[in-house]
Amino acid sequence: MSFSVNRNDKLNVFVEDLTHDGSGVAKVDGYPLFIPGALPGEEVSIQVGKTLKNYGFARLLQVTKASPDRVEPPCHVFSECGGCQMQHLSYEGQLVQKRKTVRDVMDRIAKLPHVPVHPVKGMDNPWRYRNKSQIPFSDQNGKVVSGFYRTRTHHIVDTDICLIQSHEADDLMTMLKHELHAMGIDAYDERTHRGMLRHLIVRKGRATGELMVVLVTRKKKFTQKDAAIALIKRIVPDVTSIMQNVNDQKTNVIFGDETILLHGKPVIVDSIGDIDFEISARSFYQVNPEQTEVLYGQALDYAQLTGNESVIDAYCGIGTISLFIAQKAKEVYGVEIVPQAIEDAKRNAELNGIDNAYFEAGAAEVVIPKWYADGKRFDVLVVDPPRKGCDEELLNTILEYKPKRVVYVSCNPGTLARDLRILEDGGYRTQEVQPVDMFPHSSHVECVVWLEI
Repeated sequence: MSFSVNRNDKLNVFVEDLTHDGSGVAKVDGYPLFIPGALPGEEVSIQVGKTLKNYGFARLLQVTKASPDRVEPPCHVFSECGGCQMQHLSYEGQLVQKRKTVRDVMDRIAKLPHVPVHPVKGMDNPWRYRNKSQIPFSDQNGKVVSGFYRTRTHHIVDTDICLIQSHEADDLMTMLKHELHAMGIDAYDERTHRGMLRHLIVRKGRATGELMVVLVTRKKKFTQKDAAIALIKRIVPDVTSIMQNVNDQKTNVIFGDETILLHGKPVIVDSIGDIDFEISARSFYQVNPEQTEVLYGQALDYAQLTGNESVIDAYCGIGTISLFIAQKAKEVYGVEIVPQAIEDAKRNAELNGIDNAYFEAGAAEVVIPKWYADGKRFDVLVVDPPRKGCDEELLNTILEYKPKRVVYVSCNPGTLARDLRILEDGGYRTQEVQPVDMFPHSSHVECVVWLEI
């Protein structure tokens, strides 16, 4: 006789696994329940919440038998904030779990149980690693709050400290919050579309120490800007750049279209390995540069360049991987659909004196066939798509032209596994997978994969 799981039931269960977003998984007569805060191997008491046809959700009431990998989260808002999902799991345990996540999708989705998945490359110090913070501000019952959103909501969890962002971001977040009303600046109210300050963006160059502060405001006219500039310079006297971004739309999107220089320079500079990058207010740039060097170094190893190869970098962004590869390749051709990113890539190539990297704006599945039609031939293709994975047309393009080697950099193991299955069916053979921990204490894991035709 099957057991029926109902809302508000209180149950004692054994946690078997973790989901991709860090929730524990327990099964009651085969029915999966997802339990935030529970860890594999634990015996826990829960209260059932929402139930759907094939799975449900439950609230953790008590851990009756704890995992040996359970630790006390050092962040005082960990249980509320949506930024981290795994602070209650030891860092060593996080790396083991992330490898298991990759192994599971390689077996289940890619159907590649024989392909090696190496241990995750983690950090020696997995704290204060983020070089970019996007901090929302709001006015709640007359009090200015700032911090980070609660999971799956736009409710701000108010805090003065985030252990994965820079100390400068902490200081700016705290001081702006406490002095905003004194400067005559109202925090933005997302419901009424009133107020001035929407977000504080802080970007820091790890290698250079240069700092950019961006104030995202609802209106362009900012009469208190001199007071805001003075406050920022008092908190971080050596600030390199202070910018204002104007977003007058009633939207959840952070940035608006117009960015104005208030103080200093419009860019900061950071380095990954021997390559310098100019970073503007809206540039895409990896948020963990220490691990980015590890990630791109692995991609370079898998590319196995001798100096004679022509390489395609699909989804090249501002040229970060392209310029890394250009140091070892005969030539690199980068393609990216965002024109501003291509302009940034060209400027970064010029900044570093690299003359064998070429960039073109457009969809990869359109630009790559044009290159081949122009007589160009490529030995290696590097692809670093967004979380949704490769566009189907790009996969078809890869299979049509068949560069000998593909290096696939992924931020989503599920879509990676899906795409690997397609490439395998088209004649490629996956050699190995190297996971890299770009976001400690979150459930995310990046991978670098080597394929050969």
